[in-house]
Amino acid sequence: MACRISELVLEAADPERLAAFWSEVLGYTELGREADGSIEIGPPDAGFGGPQATLVISPSSEPRTGGHRLHFDVNATDRDQAAELERLLALGATPADVGQTGTEDWHVLADPEGNVFCLLRRRLQPLP
Repeated sequence: MACRISELVLEAADPERLAAFWSEVLGYTELGREADGSIEIGPPDAGFGGPQATLVISPSSEPRTGGHRLHFDVNATDRDQAAELERLLALGATPADVGQTGTEDWHVLADPEGNVFCLLRRRLQPLP
């Protein structure tokens, strides 16, 4: 038997803003809040323990130092890559340069707190 990722934790200076951004990007909803200000978001019908991992946005006042050691790759489920890129930029994502050549078939973006993620070309089927 193997492990499975149940939740991912992102530290944020503004958990409200980051939770709102990723909720819109992923179609997630708020699942709960902790006394420390952490906000858990996840699939509206499954929640924690479902087929998709939840995200816990945890408050942090410490500045991030160094490069990014982990990033998300996302794929659109109901539109093509160009339309999804437009939607993500409208939500507050910004283009990010991590040394790409310009010939890639994905887009490198940053969320409102500078966390890098990639929008891939392939369209995925939504989960049932």
